[in-house]
Amino acid sequence: MSEQERFNRLRLIRSPRIGPVTFRQLMARFGSAGEALAAVPDLAARGGGRASVIEGALVEQEIARSRAAGARYLLMGDRDYPFLLDQMEGAPPALIVRGDVALAARDCVALVGARNASAAACRFARTLAQDLGQRGVVVVSGLARGIDTAAHQGSVGSGTIAVIACGIDIAFPPENEDLQEQVASEGLLVTEHPPGVQPLARQFPARNRIIAGLSRGTVVVEAAPRSGSLITARLAGEAGREVMAVPGSPLDPRAQGCNQLIREGATLIQNAADVIEAIGSIDARMVRQGGLDFAGEPVSSDVSGREREAVVALLGAAPVPVDEVIRLSGLGPAVVHTVLLELELAARLERHAGGRVSLS
Repeated sequence: MSEQERFNRLRLIRSPRIGPVTFRQLMARFGSAGEALAAVPDLAARGGGRASVIEGALVEQEIARSRAAGARYLLMGDRDYPFLLDQMEGAPPALIVRGDVALAARDCVALVGARNASAAACRFARTLAQDLGQRGVVVVSGLARGIDTAAHQGSVGSGTIAVIACGIDIAFPPENEDLQEQVASEGLLVTEHPPGVQPLARQFPARNRIIAGLSRGTVVVEAAPRSGSLITARLAGEAGREVMAVPGSPLDPRAQGCNQLIREGATLIQNAADVIEAIGSIDARMVRQGGLDFAGEPVSSDVSGREREAVVALLGAAPVPVDEVIRLSGLGPAVVHTVLLELELAARLERHAGGRVSLS
């Protein structure tokens, strides 16, 4: 990939209303980021709106700030872009990283749990992370308080990856500043956000998809019902990865999430050997061969006004699965995906988890 194409790909994903799904569709249709950037205004106009792409100077400033922070970029299409993450729905087209990117190519297991975890759970997580490291497994977590912190502390010497929901130059939580720097020096620090971006609540579920996507399986040590850790577990399960949980006392609310996961079929974990056995059952087909491509969803270069109206008529404020829109419209997938792409660029469409869409 040429340096100009790398720059154009970063410029494309940083442009307004272009998310991971739209990025893949544009790359599949136009073949290069330069061609896609040139086509965005016209596509948005077909969707009934206007769109512009980010100025190149702003991307240059971002790159300079990333370099000043000692970071580098991993872009979709790079050979060292994590291959398991690439298979995750909505995988980020651009990652900013500090540290040893080779860690992401090893067997990785996510270890997550409650921020207000019990002392016993933190001790268990730290020991489990140490034992996994001794067996050659890289531990992935989110550098949050509680279980995440214990997981990184236990594995930083053997291999750990921390995924953060802010810029690479931001330490969060503040008390983990030294640990974050240690991970960047001895492990791998990962984010999808440009430098300077502060951690916001809406960014943590997106971070969780990266944690799950990097890993062959996810272990939940302690979690309340509706916690972010259960989001990570759900995303792992949807991607065909192993979901594991450590059982806890039914009298402790922090154990309810784990116990519920086990009731629903998650693998019960008591030690590192249990984890190794569980991830060994992952289908080898998860591992892709060769470089990335952008096949993604099919798109069409020729959509009639009638077809566009038929798709729009099926959309509303309530999210609906794209597959349902295809079925009800009677149109080909390429036509429907193209209309949705145009609407999204025109700021008339919002994408939701689970392949659902709604009008903005």
